[in-house]
Amino acid sequence: MSEALGMIECRSFPAMVEAADAMVKAAKVEFVSYEKTGGGYTTAVVRGDVAAVRAACDAGRVAGARVGDVVAVHVIARPHNGVDVTIPLGRGPDSAKK
Repeated sequence: MSEALGMIECRSFPAMVEAADAMVKAAKVEFVSYEKTGGGYTTAVVRGDVAAVRAACDAGRVAGARVGDVVAVHVIARPHNGVDVTIPLGRGPDSAKK
């Protein structure tokens, strides 16, 4: 199974929570973290199968836009192990070495 990384950045915390809720309800993905990036921007991060992450991000985009502004949505199909080592985003250091 190919692991994917999906991110949705919103302009408000409530919009990000709404997007995250929609993502985990829409597909079999794991909500692994969120980041407050400053200026009211927050990003939700999910992981799972590539198709599931794409479906989850599509649902999250729609749901987040109902509550606030969705700034960016991005899916990385198979992030390089170096990304997981440097920026774990829901993975422990041992899982990136596999």
